[in-house]
Amino acid sequence: MWTFETEAGNNGYRTIAGIDEAGRGPLAGPVVSAAVILPENFECSGITDSKKLSEKKREALFPVIRENALAVGVGMADHEEIDRINILRASLLSMKRAVDDMALSPDYLLVDGKFTIESPLPQEAIIKGDSRSISIAAASIIAKVTRDRIMAELSVKYPRYDFHRHKGYPTKAHKEAILIHGPCPVHRKSFRGVRQV
Repeated sequence: MWTFETEAGNNGYRTIAGIDEAGRGPLAGPVVSAAVILPENFECSGITDSKKLSEKKREALFPVIRENALAVGVGMADHEEIDRINILRASLLSMKRAVDDMALSPDYLLVDGKFTIESPLPQEAIIKGDSRSISIAAASIIAKVTRDRIMAELSVKYPRYDFHRHKGYPTKAHKEAILIHGPCPVHRKSFRGVRQV
């Protein structure tokens, strides 16, 4: 899990940030990204792609990462931006905002996925990076937990949709709620499953 960080370090980089997003697939809410710089001596078993972890495990790792990281940044793009510029561009924008949010400026970026972000910083895109890079995996946990908490708050505001249960993903119950009640203000109007209604 340290291969990409070690390679960047061998090339002279010292503040290496892993970046990942959560929430590309849901029908509602924002896409949330995180950027994390871990110290070289950081040790914490269990950190991997957030999708492979239980909610309880993610919640347990969240404060460990926040307390031990050299820097953590969070960025997001809301449902309106997603509808306006599309989900891929919104995801990359939220990643850029996560980097801009960091208290310590990174000198190298490891970006999950096929695309790099708009930044003058040297960077590399890593497919399945959240399973291959410790920094990206840590970022995936921060992004996922942060987004889940946002969706829990939106569930209180819009109780008909049970966002706290499915986090906005297109479950059967969620799609039925949209058909019965119509979309709420935080639904992504450009997404199939919302657009038709």
